[in-house]
Amino acid sequence: MLKKSVVEHTLEAALETGADFAELYVEQTKRNHIAMVNGQVETALGGLDYGAGIRLFCGNRVIYAFVNDTSEENLVRTAREMASTVKGTHLLRLPDWKTRQWQNINPIFVLPDDVEKRKKADYLAAASAAAFAYDPAITQTRTGFLDVTKNVLVANSEGVWAEERRVRSRFTVEAVASSATEKQSGHLGPGGSVGFELFDQINVEDTAREAARIAITMLGAKPCPAGKMPVVIDNGFGGVIFHEACGHGLEATAVARNASVFAGKLGQQIASPLVTAIDDGTIPNGWGSANMDDEGTPTRRNVLIENGVLKTYLVDRMNGRKMGAAVTGSARRENYRFAPTSRMTNTFLAPGNSTPESIIADTPYGLYAKQMGGGSVDPATGAFNFAVLEAYIIRNGQICEPVRGATLIGKGAEVLMQIDKVGHLINLHDSFAGCGFVWDLVHSRQIDYYPYERLCGEMGELQVVNSKRIDHLQSGGIYNGKDAWDSLVNACVLASQDKPKFQTEYLTT
Repeated sequence: MLKKSVVEHTLEAALETGADFAELYVEQTKRNHIAMVNGQVETALGGLDYGAGIRLFCGNRVIYAFVNDTSEENLVRTAREMASTVKGTHLLRLPDWKTRQWQNINPIFVLPDDVEKRKKADYLAAASAAAFAYDPAITQTRTGFLDVTKNVLVANSEGVWAEERRVRSRFTVEAVASSATEKQSGHLGPGGSVGFELFDQINVEDTAREAARIAITMLGAKPCPAGKMPVVIDNGFGGVIFHEACGHGLEATAVARNASVFAGKLGQQIASPLVTAIDDGTIPNGWGSANMDDEGTPTRRNVLIENGVLKTYLVDRMNGRKMGAAVTGSARRENYRFAPTSRMTNTFLAPGNSTPESIIADTPYGLYAKQMGGGSVDPATGAFNFAVLEAYIIRNGQICEPVRGATLIGKGAEVLMQIDKVGHLINLHDSFAGCGFVWDLVHSRQIDYYPYERLCGEMGELQVVNSKRIDHLQSGGIYNGKDAWDSLVNACVLASQDKPKFQTEYLTT
């Protein structure tokens, strides 16, 4: 992407006033997106983004800048201007380059960019037709295909030279069911670090029919009853709970600032002895998988919690400095405009001994959450909330009538300690949300369910989500998603195309 001489001159300029670390990150990203409404193309967009970010460390001080002009002259000038804000005591020399090589964990067989747009559109049209054919109550469909090809180069003053091509593809389908008084929707979005061969791995018509089924089911559903009850989360969406309840709190982004409920608890019991949680960026073709992170560190399998004991955090380079901890291959940035920070890849629980059938059967009365929606968390307190998109009442160990309008609210640290069942199944789920998960079945005891109101976007319908309290959480399956572009940076830098501007932020231990 850049000549080694350009990289070397840039890093040398960055180090000339005593910075103790310098890094150059170069990125070229090509995106294509086709979207259909009711089987007709609404948008067909493509774009190319290219630029570079330069980062300097001086102790715990971070300086970051980005540029769109990657000429040698501009890169060196930018690095030198950044270096002018640093007054270090030691002048570093660049070591010999140590090119990182690895066996590609995400083989790509058909580059999406090589496929005609018409062929992509044909798959979307077929999905739309299948959804409409499922039931006359389906009144609208939205289908889409997104593919992203990203080429990345990372070089730093420790001699690391690492390059990678990353390809991701995602197919989405939404079906809207309507009656005289309401509208409900169903949505699915399988994808991964794969090429156009994604469509050899899924059946678009079956996926569309499943989205339509969800919409039709929820159209006739009654509001979820208020009160305190157990909850069973379906195989495939339990990872949402772990992601929000625990995962973000284990990222060094929060831990290094003592802004996580799990800060300072290495070696302590933070979860039930049944819980072993793993973050693994090496799962072949997983949405959160890559050969390296955005600092050029090889991704790896990190055991976060083992038999309930906290073993490690997810650590990037700068936060590792602050914490005195080794990096874990967990650094990610939104794009070249942002400095990297720690984020999850594919996070999952090791299998337990319970079966999904037994967990349902052991629930006299409760809520079965078959499909989860979005959620959020405050890492400082562990407080989280989630929307439930498809749910059913459990009576006498049997799944009964569908219900709608619910959100889960609780504290992750409390939930983890109260887990008393972990399922035995591991199945890859193609839903997208959060930072990437692979989960199996879990049973916990204390989550709150509070009322809220949300405006249902384009439907213009206000829904009231009912109030309830949950004393059992049961979750299951595999969740493979990734908020690949959610990034919190240590230093904020602004740049224009012709003249970079930057500012520094002091990070103290």
